Amino acid sequence: MKFLLVDRIESIEPGRRIVTTKALTLAEEYLADHFPAFPVMPGVLMLEAMVQSAAWLVRIEQDFANSVVVLSSARNVRYANFVQPGRKLRCELDAVSIDADSAKFKGTGWVDDNQAVSATLELKCFNLAQHGEYLSDADESIISDLKKQFELVGGPAALASQATGT
Repeated sequence: MKFLLVDRIESIEPGRRIVTTKALTLAEEYLADHFPAFPVMPGVLMLEAMVQSAAWLVRIEQDFANSVVVLSSARNVRYANFVQPGRKLRCELDAVSIDADSAKFKGTGWVDDNQAVSATLELKCFNLAQHGEYLSDADESIISDLKKQFELVGGPAALASQATGT
């Protein structure tokens, strides 16, 4: 099962910063098990929302060169607030560095004006074909799907508004 935890890319400064949102609804499957009487987004999924946000900035900077961008470490993770259904988690990630095979970020997740989570993230970037040339078709398929998803979450519009300064 894969959770898509970026509903919208609000703004992008290529190579520097990304802001995304995730609107939490009661329809989220995991809420049935995560404190049914007090449904809240699990902390690990708040962290994953920040990872997915950072991964979009990596993909933009690398021009979708790698099919896989995953968390390699999370440091100084702090949880401060809950994300309840009907609320939005706004993830703000600042790039420390983005290289060909890794990236580092400082991130904060907000609910309204209240900090919910913060962390320093390190990501690894690679293609499946690095583990076997027979996987190159899978890389192409994944990258194609990611480009479509990027359009659906408003990536091109966020890039265009940054370019025009609006």
